[in-house]
Amino acid sequence: MTFESKIKTIEWINNKSRMIDQTVLPYKFKTVDIETLEDMYFAIKNMIVRGAPAIGIAGAHGIALGAINLSHIDNKDDFLHQLQQKADYLKSSRPTAINLAWAINKQIELAKNTIGSVNDIVEVLKINAKKLENEDIEINKKIGENGARLVPNGAGILTHCNAGALATVGYGTALGVIRSAYANDSSIKVYADETRPRQQGARLTAWELTQDGIPTTLITDGMCSYFMSKGMINFVVVGADRIASNGDTANKIGTFTLAIAAKYHNIPFYVAAPLSTIDISIDSGSQIPIEERSKDEVMIVNSKLICPEGVNVVNPAFDVTPNELISGIITEVGVLKPDFKISIREVFKIHR
Repeated sequence: MTFESKIKTIEWINNKSRMIDQTVLPYKFKTVDIETLEDMYFAIKNMIVRGAPAIGIAGAHGIALGAINLSHIDNKDDFLHQLQQKADYLKSSRPTAINLAWAINKQIELAKNTIGSVNDIVEVLKINAKKLENEDIEINKKIGENGARLVPNGAGILTHCNAGALATVGYGTALGVIRSAYANDSSIKVYADETRPRQQGARLTAWELTQDGIPTTLITDGMCSYFMSKGMINFVVVGADRIASNGDTANKIGTFTLAIAAKYHNIPFYVAAPLSTIDISIDSGSQIPIEERSKDEVMIVNSKLICPEGVNVVNPAFDVTPNELISGIITEVGVLKPDFKISIREVFKIHR
């Protein structure tokens, strides 16, 4: 059973990409319209839109916008050359999440293979951007259904960061599992950790679950072991930004710590992600690029400095959880189990 979410994060409307501005939640709700590829770069870089699947769709929209802005070019080869340059630029906005490059590459491949004029290519890219957007919601619902079967009755579920409707077009990956589990069993209890430094758990996960009427308890990042040791958390599900072919998973910083705590307490630790998040071109998590973000994200909270000026700050946005700490990877086609090298290879033989 699925639980209908009220949230749609990003949508192609009238040759524009309309998205929820996630930088101002939960203080206010507003949407912004993106009309150029360059503005899309800014929106992704500055996390107006965020979450691996959502920025993948933003990338697809961005290429459609770039094509519209280049439609004055009559020569098809010149058009494709400039569109490829814009695609490379857009990919650089956030390097860790593979979904961005995946969706952009889909659009560029389609553009190159489309027979017809520049205007024909533009129309095809717009249609495909909308198609990928609609498919995302259905993929997430399947992930939710597959994951809900793993959740024990009355479970205490912990999630990290925001892998919900706001990180996708709608419904969510990890929160999709929670939504589907809640539709089947309203006695489950949800715990969201705050997720420093940008507080996506506090600002976004708690907000969207509250919007959908799913009771949620907010805890700080350092509290997970306490609640695990008390038996209050017995299931962990997180999203992913990139999964290597051996199952090593990059996700928001702090995920690795949760996985270690879950392992110690014999609690299943699941990753929920679409197949598009799996990067079969890399052998292990050591090859995943880790985005380094501004030190201000750590040093400044609510516009106030929380530490001495001049202190050294390092701010990696993601960490990599080794595959041996992961119980399974919940996808739209089923739950992949260890040995992930084998299960990932087999699923890609069938579905790619």
